[in-house]
Amino acid sequence: MTECKEKVRYSKAWIAGTAMALSACAAGPDYRAPAPAALGVPATYSQGNATPVDETELANWWTRLNDPALSALIDRAIANNPDIVQAQARLRQARESLRQANAAFLPQLSGSASGGKNYTSQTSANRFDSNGVPISSSSSHWSSSYSVGANASWQIDLFGELSRSAEAARADLAASGYDLANVRMTIISELVTNYVQARLAQEQLRVARETQTIQQDNYKIADWRLQAGLVSALDEQQAKAQLAQTNATIPQLEASLKGSLNRIAVLTGQAPGEATRTLETPAPIPTASTDIAIGIPADTLRQRPDVRSAERALAAATARIGVAQAQLYPSLGISGNIGTTSNAFKDLFSLITGGVFANVAQTIFDAGRRVSQVRSQKAATDGAFAAYKKSVLTALEDVENAMASLASARARKTEFATAYEASNNAAIMARSQYQSGLIDFQTLSTTENTLLSARNSLASAQSDEALAIAQLYNALGGGWQNMENRPQ
Repeated sequence: MTECKEKVRYSKAWIAGTAMALSACAAGPDYRAPAPAALGVPATYSQGNATPVDETELANWWTRLNDPALSALIDRAIANNPDIVQAQARLRQARESLRQANAAFLPQLSGSASGGKNYTSQTSANRFDSNGVPISSSSSHWSSSYSVGANASWQIDLFGELSRSAEAARADLAASGYDLANVRMTIISELVTNYVQARLAQEQLRVARETQTIQQDNYKIADWRLQAGLVSALDEQQAKAQLAQTNATIPQLEASLKGSLNRIAVLTGQAPGEATRTLETPAPIPTASTDIAIGIPADTLRQRPDVRSAERALAAATARIGVAQAQLYPSLGISGNIGTTSNAFKDLFSLITGGVFANVAQTIFDAGRRVSQVRSQKAATDGAFAAYKKSVLTALEDVENAMASLASARARKTEFATAYEASNNAAIMARSQYQSGLIDFQTLSTTENTLLSARNSLASAQSDEALAIAQLYNALGGGWQNMENRPQ
């Protein structure tokens, strides 16, 4: 077994060494990753801090939201999400494509063997009767036949067609790995978003039901005061309308909660319903109060898997220029065969014949098809560069937008907290004064509507902060750094 493993390692090393040696004279341009300056990457972000980013923090950024239920859901999604499973399958497929490209460096060998018996029958007329008429006689026998043969062929990589193909396959494999990372990162971000939205819906339901209880009391007071002749029917009708409007918001919030829970179930690879039953118990909106290190824009090229996938796609497209150019030049192939044939198995290897042949082929006229293929691949490479640059600029835009959203959410949360405290105090005083007959119901209604709006706005700002944190970590490329089969 050890000897077999050594042979495998030697074979892999030989293939890699052959590819490197031949790539020195391979057709087409050698790939060099574009510098950040060529992609329009600035030195710093326009906001935030330039503190270096810790990869460990990026890898498990959702743990900073301090919610064990959320962390458990993310672990389940990473293991079972169908999109992640599909991306893993595509990665395995790309790995096999690279193996196929490397196999082209080695000779291709095929063998054949056959054996059988042949039946021979012969009729002759070498005797005559007394009247001179020929007398026919016949004879028959069986004979054996055996043959063994082998054929080999080897394409010599004179101008780097095979090495450039292998180079492109390696880049495609790396791109598939980054695509898997990007899918994983996106699923985590979407799961956090739906989890936060579910908790927001639960908080808004709590606010609506508490408001509903208060408004039911107000309606009873208004009705009692109407029966006592202290107010007109206007107060009673206003209280009834206010209560009905609050009642109408509850089914919509329940539907929003159910939609978020159903989405969470699917993201974790489960059917909606029982899978998220435990999440129906209300819990607070996740919070993370500490600052987030964002690093510098050039870090985006290393952290974002979609950017790195686009860069590998550019490398693959560049290598395929060499594949197309190599097809313009002569191709050299070596083939050989060896075989033996005998009528007796014991004499099968008594006489062995074989031969070695070399073949050189060159396209003389193809109406410009292969030259056109080179131009086409160069155009594809230009397009791949544009896609790479776009992915970089989009990533920088995502980070800037996420930082702006986070700053906005935190500022609004502070102001809404102040508004909630003040409107709550005002509502308490207004209810007391209405019960004492010091103010009319319209004043009470306005005060309580202000309180309801402040409570909902504060909850929305809290959820916006959590969503902005998820958006920022997603923009920075967090969530894949510790995954298995991480591309290098």
